[in-house]
Amino acid sequence: MNEKVMKEKETVLSLHELIEIMNPEIHLKLKTAVELGRWANGDRLSSEQVEYCLQAVIAYEQSYLPETERTGYIDTSAKQSLCDSPQHTHSHSEEQALTWKHQPDKRH
Repeated sequence: MNEKVMKEKETVLSLHELIEIMNPEIHLKLKTAVELGRWANGDRLSSEQVEYCLQAVIAYEQSYLPETERTGYIDTSAKQSLCDSPQHTHSHSEEQALTWKHQPDKRH
């Protein structure tokens, strides 16, 4: 095996290894790069770089951040609907008419 290939093999980290050496600063830099589509120096991220960085960000957050601080978290605790009530049921056998509250303007 030539020396260049050996060096490349030595520097490849698994996602697990990468997460273990990441710190909050690296996490923030990767997250910002994904959000902006650019590295801090202004270079564009390739689609492959976006994919890998996003995987690293999500994996890091899964390991080290509480659920409420993770990328993609949606707080549903404050939103209650009728369907959340244990007494609420749906009768799928009954058909109901659909009525529009706001009629779209049919003029073009």
